Amino acid sequence: MILRGLFMLARGQKAGINEFSGSMDAFTASLAPLIAFPLVGAGISALNGQWAFALLGLFSRICAVLVLPVIVFEFARWTGREALWMRTATALNWAFWMLLPVLFAAAFVAAVLMEFGLAMLPAEIGVLGLAGLYLLWYHWFIMRAGLSLSGLQALGLLLFSSLVVAAVSAAPVLVFPQLYTQAVQL
Repeated sequence: MILRGLFMLARGQKAGINEFSGSMDAFTASLAPLIAFPLVGAGISALNGQWAFALLGLFSRICAVLVLPVIVFEFARWTGREALWMRTATALNWAFWMLLPVLFAAAFVAAVLMEFGLAMLPAEIGVLGLAGLYLLWYHWFIMRAGLSLSGLQALGLLLFSSLVVAAVSAAPVLVFPQLYTQAVQL
């Protein structure tokens, strides 16, 4: 059901949102891998002796994962769509995994463009830019379909949530740059 829903939404079919459950179990299941991978990464950094970097990175990533459902909840509450928020947040959490096929397709298209003579850097920048725009559209579409929003409301939610997630993700690097430069040097 989840894969079918992801691919239906990826093709612009609003009915794909119905493949996701609005239950707490479905929501926590969608969060589990998004929290497990940062935990593993922090464990690896900690085993390499970079405890401060591991804890800061873990905290940053978990906050970035959790802030989107909070924003979706608050927006749904503000617009009177509380009943729809958990299903939408669940779909957005699972949508993270669409990054893999999109990047695979982007790499393939970039390779084809380079075979036709386009230099590597412009091919990569162009294709990754298009992939990024598609993923933004994808999140916008999930927000629109999941919360039954107008296009403009979904755009506002997308822009606000993207800015907040980016700020939460970048804050540790900006506040503690020495930890990141030390980790990169190792």
